[in-house]
Amino acid sequence: MNTYDLKKYLKFLLLLMAITIGALTLYFSNALAKEIAFEEKKKIETWASAITQLTTGGLEDGDQLDLTFAAGVVKSNTTIPALVVNESNEILSYINLDLENVKDSASFLKKKLITFKELNEPILIDLTNQKVYFGESNILRRIQNYPFYALALVGLFVIVSYFAFSFSRRAEENRIWVGLAKETAHQLGTPISSLMGWIQFLELELGELPNDAVKEMEKDIDRLEVITQRFSKIGSEPELEITEVNGQINEVLNYMDLRFGRNVEIIRDIGVHPIYVPLNKNLFHWVIENLVKNSIDAMKGQGRIICKSYRRNNHLVINIEDNGSGIPSNRFKTIFKPGFTTKKRGWGLGLSLASRIIKQYHKGEIFVRGSVPNKKTVISIVLKVSK
Repeated sequence: MNTYDLKKYLKFLLLLMAITIGALTLYFSNALAKEIAFEEKKKIETWASAITQLTTGGLEDGDQLDLTFAAGVVKSNTTIPALVVNESNEILSYINLDLENVKDSASFLKKKLITFKELNEPILIDLTNQKVYFGESNILRRIQNYPFYALALVGLFVIVSYFAFSFSRRAEENRIWVGLAKETAHQLGTPISSLMGWIQFLELELGELPNDAVKEMEKDIDRLEVITQRFSKIGSEPELEITEVNGQINEVLNYMDLRFGRNVEIIRDIGVHPIYVPLNKNLFHWVIENLVKNSIDAMKGQGRIICKSYRRNNHLVINIEDNGSGIPSNRFKTIFKPGFTTKKRGWGLGLSLASRIIKQYHKGEIFVRGSVPNKKTVISIVLKVSK
């Protein structure tokens, strides 16, 4: 499992934990709400019974104590809203409904009656054929709403934790890679200097070496020096200069053309008119190299690469096309994520660095324009031209 997939599973696990907490909160809150609703129904039934006793004046002579108790029961209901209606559904009385700021109290009570009918079955007041319709107390409503508040807090906690974790992890990774890059640049310095010395020694000892061989060896040493500079500048803000781009593309392709064998054909469709872009040459070369190398890997070292550049309005478009294995459509964005790779020994940094160089440093865009397996895959770079 590569680093990108591991991060993806960790995100999934975090989401699953949030869903589990939310589900348990909903379950227990719902159970508690049902229990309280049942208790409130019992209270309303007792309240209705007390009203019956007060209405009929008690069941037998000497029931003054019962009437006193019934009156206390009626007064004790200070939380559950209720309406008493007759056989014609006319509202006779109400309790725990605030009409102080209501302009049309009759209309307000009728709406409440409709709401209460939908919430609960009515309770019959004995001997009078009157009914009590009741709603939910403020306590019950708060308990019913509690899971949503809890879910919102859990969701907020998950989001904050996720971003805090991602930020700290990304910052730590950046520090590690910057340190590793600078140390690599430092380590490369010694063998490069040594190689330059050995070339000069061979020229002195053996006389004229084959001209082409010396030139290519010097090109490789120059390339190593460029690579060293790239690594040494990681973590620093690169300097951009107005540069003619088509010449830079050709320079990279010229170097790579001789180093990947005859099985790889590099076709150029580079514009003849100069196009100037704010550019860091070293970093831009790195991007083109990475894209070409990825194309060669996708073709397993055998196939055709087409590099095309053209101007579209105020932008330069560079397309790198190959006839390799292709990229699934659901991977168009993820291939630029750090850690994503299809190679057994890859670290998943090449395309991630290319994306960072183009987007963050050059304020451009890099994306997969399209892909058909074993036929055509096109990755595009879009940069704003300076003039």
